[in-house]
Amino acid sequence: MKVYGHPASTCTRKLLCALAEKGVDYEFVLVDIMKGDQKSAEHLARHPFGVVPVLDDDGFVLYESRAILRYLNAKLGGLAPTDAKDLGVMEQWISVEQSYFSPPAMKAILEIFFSPMKGTTPDPDVIAKGKAEAAKALDVLDRALVGKEFLAGSFSIAEITYAPYFQYLFDTGLGDIVKERPNVAAWWSRISERPSWQKAIGKAR
Repeated sequence: MKVYGHPASTCTRKLLCALAEKGVDYEFVLVDIMKGDQKSAEHLARHPFGVVPVLDDDGFVLYESRAILRYLNAKLGGLAPTDAKDLGVMEQWISVEQSYFSPPAMKAILEIFFSPMKGTTPDPDVIAKGKAEAAKALDVLDRALVGKEFLAGSFSIAEITYAPYFQYLFDTGLGDIVKERPNVAAWWSRISERPSWQKAIGKAR
């Protein structure tokens, strides 16, 4: 397998976590998004929307991180529950992440991350609004995680899809919205300590 991506990319990290979880060997091909390589003709031939990651599995090319995660589970197993109800719950939480959590969280994160590069000061209103909207989703998560270790019975794609955004909340000083919710905080601790996640963010080899 080949992974075309960037180690700082949220969606690339999802894929790297899943592959580490399954112990799969792969070749990592850097697409330097800081230099705009994702918009090159070469990469656009792999991903017509010009983002990362892309998976090349012996000539089978697939893009979009959540699709890749589901493909890896279908091929390798162990990344999603087999019980129909648990599977439905997993898909529900993936949808919640995609629709209600990561968009506002990333608005706050990117405001902090990119403002210095543009020579500007982060807009506190943009940050506050992003945090407030993301916190609404975390309130729902916190209630759902009462008495549970993971969202759908066991560690799954659901956890993997949230992990990069939680990591960047803490990396940009916004982790208070996680810490303030005890069930979410404990859940994140379990996810972030997994060797697969540590490997995905480059802290374990």
